[in-house]
Order: sequence, then structure tokens, then C-alpha cells
Amino acid sequence: MPNALWFMLVGGLLLVMGLTSSILKRSPVTVAIIYLAVGLLVGPTVLNLFHFNPLKESALLEVLTEVAVLISLFSAGVKMPVPFSFARWRAPILLATVSMAITVALIAAFAHYVLGMPLGAGVLLGAIVAPTDPVLATDVQVRHPGDRDHLRFTLTCEAGMNDGSAFPFVMLGLGLLGLHELGDFGLNWILLDGVWATLGGIALGLVAGVALARLGWTLRRAPYQHELMDDFIGLGLIGVVYGVAVLIHVWGFLAVFFAAVALRQTEQKLARAARDALDSQRSGEIANGDDEACAPELPPTVSEGSLVFKEHLERLSVVVLILLIGGTLFVDSWSWKAVWLALFLFVVARPASVFVGLLGTRTPWRMRVMTGWFGVRGIGSLYYLVYAIQSGLPEPLALDLIQMTLIVVTLSILLHGISVKPLMGRFWRRAADESH
Repeated sequence: MPNALWFMLVGGLLLVMGLTSSILKRSPVTVAIIYLAVGLLVGPTVLNLFHFNPLKESALLEVLTEVAVLISLFSAGVKMPVPFSFARWRAPILLATVSMAITVALIAAFAHYVLGMPLGAGVLLGAIVAPTDPVLATDVQVRHPGDRDHLRFTLTCEAGMNDGSAFPFVMLGLGLLGLHELGDFGLNWILLDGVWATLGGIALGLVAGVALARLGWTLRRAPYQHELMDDFIGLGLIGVVYGVAVLIHVWGFLAVFFAAVALRQTEQKLARAARDALDSQRSGEIANGDDEACAPELPPTVSEGSLVFKEHLERLSVVVLILLIGGTLFVDSWSWKAVWLALFLFVVARPASVFVGLLGTRTPWRMRVMTGWFGVRGIGSLYYLVYAIQSGLPEPLALDLIQMTLIVVTLSILLHGISVKPLMGRFWRRAADESH
């Protein structure tokens, strides 16, 4: 398709979405379904105006998905409620670790014993489709930094973490296929890909987020009182943290998410301390007879200042990537093998892994059911797919994994997109009724 038509297509779609945003909010479907429908229409399924080949364009797709996931992880991290509480984070941590491992194991077993795939390919497939997605799960995400909804928090926090916690299983699958060094008895995989890369990524993110929060807070206050460009600072944090993570071989997705979390948590902690000090000062002034003492004003924060810009970038990336998904699918892409895999993931593997992962927690059963269903798959799965392709997958296996991953993501967009608004609305109405 000529560049002029691409500009017209994307520009026209953005105009329509922008002009009808209030109508779309009331519609029963998500905007992702609309983007997918347009992609299917102009792609080889209907008009065949363009065809995007993920195998030939894997390097480009890797960069596009990588950037989209990183921006989304940062946005999710800065919207995490504060202050940090392990009791509240326990459920998403279990989902991102225990439930992640169970999902990979179940998909690997299904792929090996039912679909007849090699064990290594099954593990790799499980790692590709197991992570839930922070990019496409807009309607089940934390909406703003002050959002206290427990279900949205759990799903957003899980998606933020498991886009990084899936990486060790990707490397295990590649190792079983002979494309990555696992070491004797898997020691390299356990110590380097598991322990070091995971803990190192979390530590890097926490240190970077805390350091930037304190630096920005200091520069904005007296005696410096600098004006800062929050958008650039946020993007800079993403770039530096991810670049360092790649250089020291730790998981960059985890590093960026926890950098955003630490940035937000630290800024809010500093703001609370400053607010308490200013309130105390104002109370003293009033006690001394100064009835016109002004309420204290605190400087803005990098986390909130950069969030709006990141959300715009996230929406733009969703438009482009979902159009490309629609442009990859032919009518015969819908094999029963891929459809059965998707249904097994949505109906069996995801709910079972959530049930086991949350055993022993006080999570209400209704929330467990909702969490089990809304494990949205999307851009993260595409990234892991093209990462594996770039690692040297044989072409027949790569084509097989492309087909199955694209059908899983497409069905997730459709099934979760159709059900999210009615189910979430019913969930919140029942919660509101029980609170009265």
C-alpha cells in the first residue's frame, strides 16, 4: 500500500476516533476491536490492500512492540497506588510468578501432548502467550494515580510484572531448542536468566526511580526552583534504565516497571513529608496571629507530569500495531489448532493458574473469577514472538508460532473486548450494592 494511503488510513482513523470518543466510551466494544476490524478489512482477509509479514519484518516488529510495551509499563508503574503495601501487592506478585509458571507449564503440556509439538517449542509457546498485556487491557487497567479499585490494581500490577517474569521461560524454551545456553543441569538458566536477571532488573529499576525522584524534587524546590520537562525526563528514564538493563543482562521490562513504581512512590513520600512540614508551619503562623497565612503549594511531580504524554504514545502504538495484526491474517490463518490453543488458554489454563496462584489469599471469589477471565493477551506476546524469531528459530517452527500467537491475540481482542464492559460494569454494581 502506498505511503499516501497509509497516511490517509491512520490519519482518518485517528480523526474518527477523536471525534467520536464520547460515543465510543458508551459502546459495548473496545476501540481495539475497531482497529482490528479496520486492519482485517484493508488486509489480506478482505480487500488485500496490504500484507504485513512478521517473519520478514521481525526486526521492525521487535522494535515497535518493544517501544510500545516499555511505554505502557512506565504508564502502569506510575499509576500504582501509594504508599506501597506488601499485603496489597501479594496477589499480583503471586499471579506474576506462580500463576505465570503454571500457565507456561499447562500450555507446554497442551502443545506437546495434544498439538504434537516438541517440548522446547511448547515451553516457548507457553512463555509467548502466558503474559497478560498492559497495552491492550485499557478497560481493566488502573485509570489514574488515585484509582483505588482492587481488581484494576491487581490486573495492572500483574501485567506490569509478568511482561518481565515471562523472559526466563522464553530463554528456557530457546535453550531446549538449542538456541540458548542453559548450562550443566540448567545452572546458567537458573542463576543468570532466573535469579540474576530478575532480581537485578528489579533492583536497577528501584535505584533509578528513587534517584530520579529525589533529583527532580531537589531541583524544583528552593534554592534552585528549576522548571523541568517531565515528558523528556520520563522518556529519558525509560531509555537509560532499559539500555543499562540490556548491557548488564537483566530483564529490562521489569526494570522499567519498577523504576516507574519507585519514581511515583518516592515522589509521593517526599510530597507527604513536605506537606506535613508546611501544614505545621502554617498552623504556627495562624497561632501567632497571621490569619491570612496561605495554604502551602507543592511543586509538580515527574510521574504525573509525564503520564499524559505517555498515554498518548501508548494509544498511537495500539493503533499501528493492531492494524498490523489485522494485516497479517489470511482467511486460512484460522486453523483449528490455533483456535483450540486460544480457547484452552482462556478457559482452562488462565483460570486454573489464577485459582492455584491465589490459594491462601483473601481475594474474594468473584474477583478471582474476573481475574481468571481478563488475562488479556496482546503486544507483549508479539514482542516475545519476534524476539524468539530473531534468536534463530527455524522457519517452519517460526511460521507455526506466528500463526498460533496471532490467533490467540486476535481472539483475546475480540472475546475480552466484547465482554469487558458488561462484566466489569456488573462487577462494580454488585460491589457498590454490597458496600451500602
